[in-house]
Amino acid sequence: MYCTTDPLNDKDRDAQGKWVFHKIPQLRSLDLVNWEYVGDAFQSVPGYAASSAGLWAPDVVYSAAHDKYYLFFVVTDTTATTCASDSAIGVATSDKPTGPWKFSDAPVIGPRKDTSNPDPCAFQWTYDPDVLGDSVGTDSVLYYGSYSGGIFARTVTLTADGATVGGDEKRITIGDRYEGANVVSHDGAYYLFASATNCCNGALTGYSVFAGRSTSPFGPFVDREGQSLLDTRAGGTPVISMNGNRWMGPGHNTVFQDAAGQWWTVYHAVDQSHPFFESATGFTKRPALLDPLDWVDGWPTVRGGLWASDGKMPSPAARDGFKSRYRTKRVPPHTLGKRTAAASDELDGSTLSASWSWVRPPDASTYGIADGTFRFEVQKADLHIDTNNASLLTRPAPKGDYVVETRVRIDVPAEGCCFNSAQAGLVLYGDDDNYIKLTVTSMGETRQTEFAKERAPVPTGHARYGNTVAGPSSRDWTYLRIAVERLTGEARRAAGGDTVAYTAYTSQNGTDWVRGGTWTHALTNPRIGLAAMGGGGKFTAGFDYVRVYSMW
Repeated sequence: MYCTTDPLNDKDRDAQGKWVFHKIPQLRSLDLVNWEYVGDAFQSVPGYAASSAGLWAPDVVYSAAHDKYYLFFVVTDTTATTCASDSAIGVATSDKPTGPWKFSDAPVIGPRKDTSNPDPCAFQWTYDPDVLGDSVGTDSVLYYGSYSGGIFARTVTLTADGATVGGDEKRITIGDRYEGANVVSHDGAYYLFASATNCCNGALTGYSVFAGRSTSPFGPFVDREGQSLLDTRAGGTPVISMNGNRWMGPGHNTVFQDAAGQWWTVYHAVDQSHPFFESATGFTKRPALLDPLDWVDGWPTVRGGLWASDGKMPSPAARDGFKSRYRTKRVPPHTLGKRTAAASDELDGSTLSASWSWVRPPDASTYGIADGTFRFEVQKADLHIDTNNASLLTRPAPKGDYVVETRVRIDVPAEGCCFNSAQAGLVLYGDDDNYIKLTVTSMGETRQTEFAKERAPVPTGHARYGNTVAGPSSRDWTYLRIAVERLTGEARRAAGGDTVAYTAYTSQNGTDWVRGGTWTHALTNPRIGLAAMGGGGKFTAGFDYVRVYSMW
């Protein structure tokens, strides 16, 4: 296993007590469970790297044609320019999987200028290399890229002393959505795994993995709903997100098959009870986790949709002749019961019913009901940490477990950047600093479904706001649901004492639903709310209904 630059554990400090930042730590194992650190891959940086550059996100492949191992990595800063953000992809070779490694003289992929930005030091993020296949001959596909610019694919040829790329790069994901690509072949198709949102936000890290599928390693990759990962309404089928236990932000994964053919994934996540390195508040600790990967109706999901484990699990078959005792168990769906009429509103009248009330009432000209739709102008306001000036339309939430659903649209332009944070959707509102929200949100080039949590008070240096994303939004109406479940016993302890789990669902048509991540919270007397806020420009949101259901 090859890791990024972070310290290995809470005790990984030098003689002066400073954190040790590694140049790609290497670990080995006989059983894929117990790992031994065997040193860093490098003691220095390559000649084309700035002296202060980090070496991140390694990927290793073996070439039978050359009988060599190839270690690809990110160089965060090169000497190609005087800028500090001109990242590149490097490669080194070795006769053995743990070195010694020899750098190639030049990067495989050099710094790439962001031509949409006039800043001379604006570069696309040339991060996160991944070579298709663990064992290749001489030719394969190299994937790289991140939020700034998107993820790209390019033909790569392994040589005796490094690698060269040919042809033009091909974009396979839209910018502002994904990083950490890993592509594998399965049952005649190619699957792209990629991670979204913030990797490193302490106990509110919402990092998650999504998948797309293609008949070609160069894409186009589409999700289970048929949505392209290149689309403004970014596609991506969830592979793993938060599930309500202690593990937050599972992401930047690698998938592989064990000796018996069972698929597994290694990823990092954050323990919400110990989110930071010891005595280093704000420095998010991301241990590596291992879980089985299942293929359900042609789509990958960790543990049958149960996602991150938090207890003993059957181990992989680490050697030929071994078998894993893992058996797939599917996550049970949230099943809707009867609609709760008293908590629901079809928004069909000419005025709002008396069950609704405003938090910070807006000007009466900015909202109203007509043609069976509640119209709400998007405010240049927000509900985010210390900026709490947005108006919310709220009504009492029912007691117990329930599901709340709305159908929403927002007339932000279908394409283009940047209408950042213009959003509309549901809020489960405790107060201005404690809530859960699920909205259709404009983010850079994209229009995504954002699922977020804010809480206060928190210890000094801890995050108050965290977000993840769910299924793709629609160019017209997007359907949003939040499933609300009370937590008891061990589930409450695993959630850090939170009392309720909130799970996101999204749909483009009201029939086919995508299950997203789960936040937990302890909201006091929460209310169901509608919000339309954020961003500049004059936009309007429409809400078709608010429906509340009991849950079986």
